[in-house]
Amino acid sequence: MQGHGRCFKLFLAFSLLLLQYAQGGEVDHSQRDTNVTGRCIEKERHALLAFKRGLVDDYNLLSSWGSEAQKQDCCRWVGVSCSNQTGHVLQLDLSPKVVGEYDKFQGKMISPKLIELHHLQHLALPGINFTGSQFPYFIGSLTNLRYLDLSSTNFTGSQFPSQVGNLTNLVHLDLKGNLFTSQVENLDWLPLLSSLRYLDLSYANLNDVFDWPETVNKLPELTYLTLRGCDLPPPILSTLSYINSSKSLTSVDLSFNHLNTSSIFLWLSNYNTSLVHLDLSFNQLAGSIPDVLGNMSSLAHLDLYSNQLEVGDLHSFARLCSLQSLYLRRNHLSGQLSKFVQILFSACAQNSLEILSLSENDLSGSLPDLTNLSSLEKLYLYNNQLSGGIHESLGLMSKLQTIDFRMNSLEGVISETHFSKLSKLQSLDLSSNSLVLDIHADWIPPFQLDFINLGSCKMGPDFPKWLQTQKNFSHLDISDAGISDNLPSWFWSLCRNVEFMNLTSNQIRGTFANLTLEFSYFPELHLSSNKLEGPIPSVLSKASYLDLSNNKLSGSISFLCSSAAIGLSFLDLSNNNVSGQVPNCLTHLENLVILDLGYNALSGKIPTTIGSVFRIETLKLRSNRFVGQLPSSLKNCTSLVVIDVGDNKLSGPIPEWLGVSLKKLVILMLLSNHFNGSLPSQLCHLTHIQILDFSMNIISGSIPKCLNNLTTLAQIGHSNQKITHPLGNSNSMYHYEDDATFIWKGRMQTYKNTLGLVKRIDLSSNRLTGEIPSEITHLVGLVSLNLSRNQLTGQITPEIGNLQSLDSLDLSRNHIDGRIPTSLARIDCLGFLDLSYNNLSGKIPVGTQLQGFDPSFYCGNLQLYGPQLKKMCADEVEKGLSEQTDFINQEDKDELITLGFYISMGFGFAAGFWGVCGTLILSRSCRYAYLKFLNGLNDWLFVRIALLKRQLKDA
Repeated sequence: MQGHGRCFKLFLAFSLLLLQYAQGGEVDHSQRDTNVTGRCIEKERHALLAFKRGLVDDYNLLSSWGSEAQKQDCCRWVGVSCSNQTGHVLQLDLSPKVVGEYDKFQGKMISPKLIELHHLQHLALPGINFTGSQFPYFIGSLTNLRYLDLSSTNFTGSQFPSQVGNLTNLVHLDLKGNLFTSQVENLDWLPLLSSLRYLDLSYANLNDVFDWPETVNKLPELTYLTLRGCDLPPPILSTLSYINSSKSLTSVDLSFNHLNTSSIFLWLSNYNTSLVHLDLSFNQLAGSIPDVLGNMSSLAHLDLYSNQLEVGDLHSFARLCSLQSLYLRRNHLSGQLSKFVQILFSACAQNSLEILSLSENDLSGSLPDLTNLSSLEKLYLYNNQLSGGIHESLGLMSKLQTIDFRMNSLEGVISETHFSKLSKLQSLDLSSNSLVLDIHADWIPPFQLDFINLGSCKMGPDFPKWLQTQKNFSHLDISDAGISDNLPSWFWSLCRNVEFMNLTSNQIRGTFANLTLEFSYFPELHLSSNKLEGPIPSVLSKASYLDLSNNKLSGSISFLCSSAAIGLSFLDLSNNNVSGQVPNCLTHLENLVILDLGYNALSGKIPTTIGSVFRIETLKLRSNRFVGQLPSSLKNCTSLVVIDVGDNKLSGPIPEWLGVSLKKLVILMLLSNHFNGSLPSQLCHLTHIQILDFSMNIISGSIPKCLNNLTTLAQIGHSNQKITHPLGNSNSMYHYEDDATFIWKGRMQTYKNTLGLVKRIDLSSNRLTGEIPSEITHLVGLVSLNLSRNQLTGQITPEIGNLQSLDSLDLSRNHIDGRIPTSLARIDCLGFLDLSYNNLSGKIPVGTQLQGFDPSFYCGNLQLYGPQLKKMCADEVEKGLSEQTDFINQEDKDELITLGFYISMGFGFAAGFWGVCGTLILSRSCRYAYLKFLNGLNDWLFVRIALLKRQLKDA
């Protein structure tokens, strides 16, 4: 018996050892015996080193991998695990949880020697960028693999790697985020993976695989399915009749496809009892929410975000007793919110629901009492049509962590009662409503907020003192809040961890005196349109986005020399009182994209180091006192889209490199300076230009004939409505929108929301000579053309009517002669026309547009005639007679003025009139000389007044 017992024990020990070997004996590095050495098999070590040579390890994360004596045990290498019994490599895992964050590696190729790892069961290389490398199809030979993750590796290939069908032991397969160029013809290989539990083929092109639901049904163990962004065709009815072999699916993600029929719900009904997570967001599901959803009794998470669903009959939701999160954002839901909530959660779901998102719909009415949703943690109702006040019962929902009601029409008063028991609240967004926060100065909130967005909620005039209790916020927006108080001294001490701050459009006073705060991040700081004063501290240079425009700040801008400014991407100091020279220390501003120093008192030359700001896209130095020429180093800033240096004292010729190096320019404004010389023909290389303004300079010569090369101006439409730049850190909510100020139809105007639609050329008030080139008529996208106050000659080209988009045309005060082309009358959009004070002759063409302009826009052309000019004369005569009759009919109270006085005055007037005016009427030479004198006098007065205004400004 003892012998039998001994044999049984040996058999049992051998069986356990064999079982452990069969299961791979996989161990964690942290549990290995540190005294065991040299367990790595040499052939497998060489295979791993060959694999390492295919990686770019800039961070030296694989420093433990090597052939040196102390590194020869590959089982100790980072990301490698071996069997304790055999020493064979069982696992190669370089996923972020092992070596850190994504993007730490770059991949050149995967060495084919990897197939030497015959016993490999686990291979995970997610996020390693192998862009340009072929998918390693030899992986289909690693038949012991149970876990394969090559997600987001950007492998290329002419076909989908169906060879993975050979890996019949696979339990986990993740191939999402690769770059296969062809559509997947079929998924016939997929049912071979009968043990598969996890499948993610996101972003593979499955548009031709119509039987994908049937194929999925043939995977009896599958529990997790993700086919995100696969361009899936809708299931066909023949596949829906297939009796699936399993009810195991618990999670299905079919988001970002083009599913548009209810058949998808019929297929999903096969999994009524198992499905827990369902994501159908970003599809084209339309019509009423299907009743079949109510049969999915296990469903806990349902995401239908961004479809075209309507309310319909919502009673099916009442049967989802396990529902924890419901996302119906951005659909076509309409009607009263109160009715929606009443139907939706009239039964069991009210006790389980934690997240409710109904944002970006057309729900209306007031906010109902939601206290029945006792488990609710996150409530998103923003961007609807909700009105009325917010019920005080909201303050009783003690589990709420997020409240987002922004962009509605809510109104009324918010008091402490609304927050009485919200101790877990972390995110509060009530912005873009008409709410008033009536909070007592001594109130201590029960919460600590991370996200505070109360923009447009009135809480002034005092600065809200309850903010002093909030120690952890990273986002703060109290813009347009009616605050007219001093910025309290305690405020900045709370902002150490702030990532976004918006205090714009208040009347906040104070200075930045003694500000020594050190930001933990590179925050976005929006402080514009207040009454802040004093110098700008260097600590603010650590911001990534700094908007201090429209304040009363003064002093220099030497803070830009701080080394902390290296993260600055946006700086707007416009409309302040900063002065002095721009420091020549801009070389470290390598991330700066937007720089606006306009409307200040800056002087001196533009520093040459501006050319080191290589990424700059918008440069605005408008209305300062800059002198000298544009620095040639600026040609290094090849990303420039906008340059506005108008209203300064810049001089010299217009640089040729503007058209050679800065080919991305959309807006170029050099107006109101002292630029001279001629217009360089290189400007015609600016194919993206939309606004070209050189007005009020002393530019001479002729207009280049190559203007037809300005491609964007030669196209109708084609532009975006705004000119925007993405800015800030990865959490930025803002894009910068460019604006521009210029004279439009005789008035100074600023454009922003429609700036991208404005296409104009303004060369007015210079000394240009010669004819208007006919090539200008190719610029059919032009909306405004102003060539006034020059010395242009010749005739208006007959093809001027080709400019069908023209809204404003000003050719006044030149020496243009000949007739007005009849094609001008065919420009339907023309809203402003000024041809005055030229040498035009003949009859004004008949046309609806031309007849409607004020006659003064034709005056000063002595040989021009037409109904407009006759009407102007008739109106003036009628006006004069009327005034004379009124004068005679007045009661004469001065007895010394008799009838003889009036007779004498009449003879004197006749003699004087015919003595002067008669000469002008009868003598053409006298008449021309007199009118030329008046014209010259008018131009002289215009120049003197402009110079006087500039001298007063510079004083």
